[in-house]
Amino acid sequence: MHKLISLNHPRMAQAFIDYMASRQIDIKMMPEGEGQFALWLTDSQYQIEAEAELEQFLENPNASKYQAASWDMAETRQNHFKYQSPSMLAMVKAKAGPITLLVMAVCVVIFALQQLGAGKAVFAALHFPAFSHQEWQLWRWFSHALLHFSVMHIAFNLLWWWQLGGDIEQKLGSGKLLQLFLVSAALSGAGQYWVEGANFGGLSGVVYALVGYLWVIGYKAPQLGLSMPKPVIGFMLVWLVLGFVQPFMAIANTAHLAGLLAGVAIGLVDAGRAKQSS
Repeated sequence: MHKLISLNHPRMAQAFIDYMASRQIDIKMMPEGEGQFALWLTDSQYQIEAEAELEQFLENPNASKYQAASWDMAETRQNHFKYQSPSMLAMVKAKAGPITLLVMAVCVVIFALQQLGAGKAVFAALHFPAFSHQEWQLWRWFSHALLHFSVMHIAFNLLWWWQLGGDIEQKLGSGKLLQLFLVSAALSGAGQYWVEGANFGGLSGVVYALVGYLWVIGYKAPQLGLSMPKPVIGFMLVWLVLGFVQPFMAIANTAHLAGLLAGVAIGLVDAGRAKQSS
């Protein structure tokens, strides 16, 4: 599915949906809250045509062809303006690419195994390299980011991963998100191990890398279409600082800081490349 636009006038939006249906192009309207309704194109192969028609529609939504389409489609609709609420899975998939979804799925499976009594075995297999020769077990440099130890822990991390990683993957591709994951997981894990040992896990170091990356890209290369609201950046930075000043909080603070710096560094490199190519 591809999101076309958000509108605050559902009846007007329905006219466009009816017109596109008359052309055998399916568009769904889904409520977003605060009076907004999103139009989603169900088949991306029609994206160019749908966006072109939408531009014409917005210029003159009262044109006769749209009104005629609404009359023609009225008889086939069972109920006027009955909007389909998206399923949770559809909402997740609409804002995520394959890497975003793969990491989420693996984290959930690993967490389920931990809850089913395999916690020690899973941790032993996936924790950051801590013993002799484990540094050559290359998966350990990244797999520690897939470990979570509570429902709140995994829910918080996966929500931010989906929100931030999904944006990056949809705009810049799966390769860029995979790069950010691998680099930040390795560096944040190394930093945390150096300070406190290998008794840690979680995606939060990678999440902070995404925060740092979007922060820099939004400021240095806005033409890439990626940004992050300043209040969200402020919240994440305050949370980072609190982790250091409140020692009783069981948080992998060094992993957060190392991840943030890794994301900032990659963002600066990508922003420089974007300026050179523009």
